[in-house]
Amino acid sequence: MKTKLIKNSFIIFSVILICLVSFSSQFSRSIENVNASYFSSYPNSSAKGMCVIEKDSGRILYSKNKDQKLPMASTTKVATAITVIENCDVLDELIVVNDSAIGVEGTSIYLRKDEEIKVIDLLYGLMLRSGNDAATALAYHIGGGIDEFAKMMNEMAKKAGASNTNFVNPHGLDDPNHYTTAYDLSKITAYALNNPIFEKIVSTKNYIIEATNKSEKRYLTNKNKLLRSLDGCCGVKTGYTSKAGRCLVSASKRDDCTIVCVVLNCDPMFEESSALINSAFNEFELKKIIDKNQEIYNEYILSDKEGKLYLYTDEDFYYPLRADEFDDIKIKYSVELKDAKSLDEVGKIDIFFKNDLIKSLKLYTMNKIDKLINNKTLQIEEILWEENINENQ
Repeated sequence: MKTKLIKNSFIIFSVILICLVSFSSQFSRSIENVNASYFSSYPNSSAKGMCVIEKDSGRILYSKNKDQKLPMASTTKVATAITVIENCDVLDELIVVNDSAIGVEGTSIYLRKDEEIKVIDLLYGLMLRSGNDAATALAYHIGGGIDEFAKMMNEMAKKAGASNTNFVNPHGLDDPNHYTTAYDLSKITAYALNNPIFEKIVSTKNYIIEATNKSEKRYLTNKNKLLRSLDGCCGVKTGYTSKAGRCLVSASKRDDCTIVCVVLNCDPMFEESSALINSAFNEFELKKIIDKNQEIYNEYILSDKEGKLYLYTDEDFYYPLRADEFDDIKIKYSVELKDAKSLDEVGKIDIFFKNDLIKSLKLYTMNKIDKLINNKTLQIEEILWEENINENQ
């Protein structure tokens, strides 16, 4: 009787355990794959600050408190890395670690006094393991010190279009004067991802720093879990301090579209970032608005004959649109002709979305304009016309 009772209890316990494991697995998957429609009408993120953009156009797809100045912890290192890459001629250079980088508070790759290590290895230690000591060593090597390097970071931020950001250190440890916004950080990240070296580093899952004069090999694993779970994930950086909370900058590239997502002070940072990015890909399509190989023309009178004025631009332009937004794109061509020769710049294309100018491109003529109109030399004649995006396909 006792044996039978024990056996039955074991069976019941096993069933309960299986159910719990199954529920846990399904719950985890449900968080990772939040229904895209959840964010379609309102991005109900728990983050204190959030911004999702398409990298190349910079269009804001979702946002919450996007311009609120907030601490950003180690997501600071996005700016640190691109500042180093842009200001270092030889990334394979072997440098001696500055004493100020030894024993820095927080996460570390455990640099040692008088250690000789390559700049590129410090960059991997910075971005994969979030080494505050690596950040400090890089700041001293590139800027000669923390304050000077922070100035370089701020100059880079302005170049990237960030206007509400101020860096005072390279690692992101809390300081009242060290802050950014979700929108600024998304722009800095988009800027950085245009650099192939940066993109390679932040998309790397595992890296080995070879033995140095002071250390055995270091085996690094990227802290960004989305690299292993989110389709097309290409980086970029995690962060945490008690003041900043959990922060994550992430990006995913699918076909020719890259979505950048920033969440600041967000407990379920991986889950929400994954849901936001998947929603963006489901809801928006990267539409080609202007094709640089496209022949653009307009009817125009050349001399006594009616002819076509052939124009072109030397850039492609894409813009992310919902299915119901195609009619909100307007294209305005403005051409000023003098005695233009072929390949001369003769005007511009202005592209508007919901009456807001989003892009201007230069226009060139493909045919020589040296004819007479009504026996007078062609002086300044302006041609203006508009098209809807669907007319331009």
